[in-house]
Amino acid sequence: MRRISEALFFVVLTLWVGGLWAIGYLVAPTLFATLADRHLAGMLAGKLFTLIGWVGLGCGAYLLSFMLFSQGSTVLKRRAFWVVLVMLLLTAVGQFGIHPLLAQLKADALPREVMDSVLRDRFVAWHGISSILYLLQSLLGLMVVVCAGRGAR
Repeated sequence: MRRISEALFFVVLTLWVGGLWAIGYLVAPTLFATLADRHLAGMLAGKLFTLIGWVGLGCGAYLLSFMLFSQGSTVLKRRAFWVVLVMLLLTAVGQFGIHPLLAQLKADALPREVMDSVLRDRFVAWHGISSILYLLQSLLGLMVVVCAGRGAR
């Protein structure tokens, strides 16, 4: 049973970190470069970021649980544990704090697009904060992958 849960650890880690990188740095830029309608590209990218947020919450919960149950209190001395915890917290901030705020700004701008409204500057500022947190989360994910590869779960 331990071998299955350990293998699942690596699968879940790969799903989360790979999903972050694929969506954030391949799919979303491709949508904006390919689609003529920037509103549609933004809507699709937003849905994908929401999806990877939910994936991250589930994956982060599993990874932390696995590390806690397999290593006990010694896990608190492991860098990978704390990095996954920070990633999970960043995901929660994005999912339950920033994304709803961005959605509210879009709704408040109606019938105009938010980028054509007086709310544009607030939207751009919060979108920038979201992007910085996403980049940080992506880089932390790489750190966990490297730590896990060295056996430092």
